[in-house]
Amino acid sequence: MLTIHHLYADMMNLYGDRGNVISIRKRCEWRGIPVEVVDVGLGERVRPTGCDLFLFGGGQDREQALLADDLSGSKGADLRAVVEDGGVVLGVCGGYQLMGHSYLTPEGEKLPGVGIFDLHTEPRKPDEARLIGNVLVDVEAPETAEVRQVVGFENHGGRTYLGDCEPLGRVISGYGNNGKDGTEGARRLNAYGTYLHGSLLPKNPWLTDQLIHSALRREDESFELQPLDDTAERRAFESVSAQLPGHR
Repeated sequence: MLTIHHLYADMMNLYGDRGNVISIRKRCEWRGIPVEVVDVGLGERVRPTGCDLFLFGGGQDREQALLADDLSGSKGADLRAVVEDGGVVLGVCGGYQLMGHSYLTPEGEKLPGVGIFDLHTEPRKPDEARLIGNVLVDVEAPETAEVRQVVGFENHGGRTYLGDCEPLGRVISGYGNNGKDGTEGARRLNAYGTYLHGSLLPKNPWLTDQLIHSALRREDESFELQPLDDTAERRAFESVSAQLPGHR
């Protein structure tokens, strides 16, 4: 059984990020793979089962401040341990920012992050606009090194800067981490961070399957996913990607 741990489901669900949970659950159910969804709130420990996928959605600065305090103790340490052990984690926008070392709010408060990724996030300067719009990103598939394209929607004021950290992908159209260096998101082991809402996973089924596959392989190294008919998902992808320069 795959267990989806939805971190702070009641607080970090900006732009319908719960759709990522639904996408993973449905693609498992269509293949006959049992799934359990566990909501993990403030003050609750993460309890890995050995076959897990952790999802961390986006939210506003107020929610992030509450979460930073909650993550500063054993929960943050548990999540770091999950990643070091090869566990699968996806953070989106605010969740992604808190997976780094720190997030500096527009008011100047420095919120500590979990430290899964070597990155930090700064607020936009007074003369800088929010980074908003549809995004097209080239992403290298972890196992095959094949370059695939991912679409999503970004809306963030923060600028994220990577240290010794691999980006999730390279921006073809849109802004990405900071609108300057062409990077989008971050990746380390089986942990992924991104600014892409949309929801992200329903429009990018290969990425959804990559997360599922990585989680199930931890229980059975020989496991392979059965293919699905992704006609509807491809249409959703192309409805966005076809409008953006650089689409292949």
